[in-house]
Amino acid sequence: MNFKDILNKYWGYQNFRELQEDIIRSVYLGKDTLGLLPTGGGKSITFQVPALAKPGICLVISPLIALMKDQVENLNKRGIKASLIISGMSHFEILKTLDNALYDKEMKFLYVSPERLETSLFKERLASLKINLIAVDEAHCISQWGYDFRPSYLNIAEIREFLPGVPILALTATATPEVIDDIQDKLKFKQKNVFKKSFERKNLTYFVKQTDTKINDLLSYCKEFKGTGIVYVRNRRKTVEFAQLLKKNGLSADFYHAGLSIEERSKKQDAWKNDKIRIIVATNAFGMGIDKPDVRFVIHMDLPDSLEAYFQEAGRAGRDEKEAIAILIVDASDRLQLIQQIDVSFPPLETIKKVYHALGNYAQIPIGSGKGKDFIFNLVEFSTTYNFNILTAYYALKLLDYEEYISLSEDIDNPSKISFKINREELYNYQILHQEDDPFIKFLLRNYAGLFTEYVKIDESYIAKKINIPEEKVKEWLNKLHKYNLIDYVERKKGTVITFITNRYDYKDISLSKEVYDFRKKRMQYRIEQVINYAYSNHKCRNQLLLMYFGEKDPYRCGKCDVCKKRNEIQISTYEFDLIVEQLKAIISNESLLMDEIFEKVTFPKEKVTKVLQWLIEHGKVVYTKTSKLHWVKKAN
Repeated sequence: MNFKDILNKYWGYQNFRELQEDIIRSVYLGKDTLGLLPTGGGKSITFQVPALAKPGICLVISPLIALMKDQVENLNKRGIKASLIISGMSHFEILKTLDNALYDKEMKFLYVSPERLETSLFKERLASLKINLIAVDEAHCISQWGYDFRPSYLNIAEIREFLPGVPILALTATATPEVIDDIQDKLKFKQKNVFKKSFERKNLTYFVKQTDTKINDLLSYCKEFKGTGIVYVRNRRKTVEFAQLLKKNGLSADFYHAGLSIEERSKKQDAWKNDKIRIIVATNAFGMGIDKPDVRFVIHMDLPDSLEAYFQEAGRAGRDEKEAIAILIVDASDRLQLIQQIDVSFPPLETIKKVYHALGNYAQIPIGSGKGKDFIFNLVEFSTTYNFNILTAYYALKLLDYEEYISLSEDIDNPSKISFKINREELYNYQILHQEDDPFIKFLLRNYAGLFTEYVKIDESYIAKKINIPEEKVKEWLNKLHKYNLIDYVERKKGTVITFITNRYDYKDISLSKEVYDFRKKRMQYRIEQVINYAYSNHKCRNQLLLMYFGEKDPYRCGKCDVCKKRNEIQISTYEFDLIVEQLKAIISNESLLMDEIFEKVTFPKEKVTKVLQWLIEHGKVVYTKTSKLHWVKKAN
């Protein structure tokens, strides 16, 4: 089969999108490859197609558990065998998954969260697996220059030693030039090889609204724009408040955040995707892996932490390549709140040590032990029990994760699962000897297929209703069979999973590298400065600001953003406007001049120069001196 045949057979598409086939050919030929495709640009196709074209299994590494689950489910629905290893799985479950990957000839994809790569069990089995490609999703996570660095990603390069000759495909939607270089370096590319689509989205208009009436503006925009929309807010409380506000004003809206159950999230996602709800008000937990092409607007009510995050979230609008808009609504207080976020994100060392010590007590892990132990963690309960501010505790844990004392997963919601650990003959003998368990075992065998070969999701409340006993009795029965080693019963796990990477240290022995701590803080300061520059500057095209941040040279003005619209009002062509600006900059950068002196030096009509000067003064690029002369402000962009 050629690549297009595979694409058509499994996905029903006739042709690839821009750069997809180039990336596929590159990795198929065994070349280490970095692919930069925008949000919704079809990154998964670039590793799924070449993996299907070759014998063996594709190892997919991703930090996004929900996204991995979705992709595995979608592949299985298409008749392509795929499985995953993530936080919260039992030892026996991981073992069985690896065995299936080794012995099942039809298995094509094994999805793994990065912290699983370091386990001895995984390393022992890795060399035996017939891996044909290593795909690294969200590859920017490997770079300390990036906005979402995850130390566990640094383990990826080590597994290459176990898989000599296997190419690696790194994928991301957002990366600055320094991050692009760093990804290739950290993943030990044999030679640099980047396929990069321009970050420009010609159908998407970026707009910043500086206001004192945020809520009024939100209501106005949501009523003005037709079609589906997303409103992003910073915290869970705001999702509820703003959704209620929109509904009170006659708009179809709902809220979404990571604190909802998996059932609630799925229900809300489906309602929005199927146009039963028009506007979803959400935290940044919403959107990853949700490919709805006809989103017409994305509104941010709070400043994002980075332009990378903003670009990804705003980029969920207009994936169908029809006109869409991304609006950032800001007031004067947003700037200060974002700057304060820097100190909140980097609590002092003493606080971090206290959080680590409390965490060990919370997990009941003695000093000197606990390596590899994981447990479900509730941040609110932990913070209340040990009297920590919730945000302080969260960012202390993040720093402990960076320093690899612990691994902090995203929130998971893994349903209960069972699998038989014995064969049918052994089970039959058990049933004969234990008549009291026979009806329950028969019920399981009748209602759940595949129990001897894989893990099967179960719902204890459903079983309880079916056989008319209390749910607790069902759990007792399952735990009994688990205790007798007949089944592996993995109870539902919901929440954050924390894993101790090392044995627990004594309080006095906890340390953080000052160099790394300071470096990360400076990187965050830089990213926040760029966000503030984007949100509060009013003299440079929004599209240009974003594209230049991502390293694109001399991008064109979009002509549609709030800055460009104001510039267009002076009724001078873009070309002529830019020529006048360049002349004025050359004339008054090094000396201040009176207006009439400027008119004598420029080669354009006086009325046009006057309009451009007025625009430059309004936007802070040119100022009056005490002697009423005009001077170019060099620090302005």
